[in-house]
Amino acid sequence: MILPIVAYGSPILRKISAGITADYPGLEKLLADMWETMYNSNGVGLAAPQINKEIRLFVMDSTQIFENQEEDEKGKYPDEPGFKGVFINAHITALNGNDWSYNEGCLSIPKIREDIIRSESVTLDYVDENFEPFTKTFIGITGRIILHEYDHIDGKLFIDYIKPLKRTLLKRKLDDITKGKIKVDYRMVFPK
Repeated sequence: MILPIVAYGSPILRKISAGITADYPGLEKLLADMWETMYNSNGVGLAAPQINKEIRLFVMDSTQIFENQEEDEKGKYPDEPGFKGVFINAHITALNGNDWSYNEGCLSIPKIREDIIRSESVTLDYVDENFEPFTKTFIGITGRIILHEYDHIDGKLFIDYIKPLKRTLLKRKLDDITKGKIKVDYRMVFPK
């Protein structure tokens, strides 16, 4: 089932999410709905707070970025062909490498994209959908998507990395999103 995406301005997007256990009710269905919602809205990642669940869970799939690359972009990023996975109860253990800039967007903040500086590599502890534990390091586009989605479970948004002046210039657009004065081709729910 395609779920509505929570819009910027909703309080849940600013809350630190809670961990879950393997007996979390309806987890398998929730994950299936999250994948369907993410792909339906042309996203590469989706965190539980974006569908109004205050839990430490996100899904991501960077393989579709590499599958849709232009010829001149091939081989540009070190994580090709990408990664698809479920991250439950994730916690970052290390950020390494040089900072680099990439143009990011967010399903909860439609029609706004900005160049965001993030670390080259992220190492995190997490469990997958079967509650198998992992400690893995991710780089490139994959690492960036993970950092973006991880921010969601910690109550942060990509616009928090923008300089204050730029955020001031975006205020009107952000207010329009909060008020629901925006057209998107996927379901959204706006703050009341």
